[in-house]
Amino acid sequence: MKYIRVTNSTQGTVVAAHCGVADNLFTRVRGLLGRTSLAPDEGLFITPCPSIHMFGMKFGIDVIFVTRDNVVTDFVEAIGPGKIYAAKAHCGKPHAAIELAVGTIARTKTQFGDQLTCEDSAPPV
Repeated sequence: MKYIRVTNSTQGTVVAAHCGVADNLFTRVRGLLGRTSLAPDEGLFITPCPSIHMFGMKFGIDVIFVTRDNVVTDFVEAIGPGKIYAAKAHCGKPHAAIELAVGTIARTKTQFGDQLTCEDSAPPV
């Protein structure tokens, strides 16, 4: 799996130092299933993905939805297992979802309209 570093350029914060990229049918369907947690610096960038479900998940997550240009269009904090969430188009059409550890959105001060940047990264150790 490819990994990227996701930075909130608007706020000057690192959203995820090690973010896996799920960009094919298998990796998108699998998502975080089978995981029991996410480290504070980990995430999963799922594209395309305008909505998420938490069926089969064992833990809650924060989710940031971005446009094709990586502008934050919606987010949900601490969504728990068994839930469904369809992104709203606050600042453009949702294209991808970034699944993150609970507390990441608050820690990074992420807001609607923030610009995120992605660059190649190494997998977590």
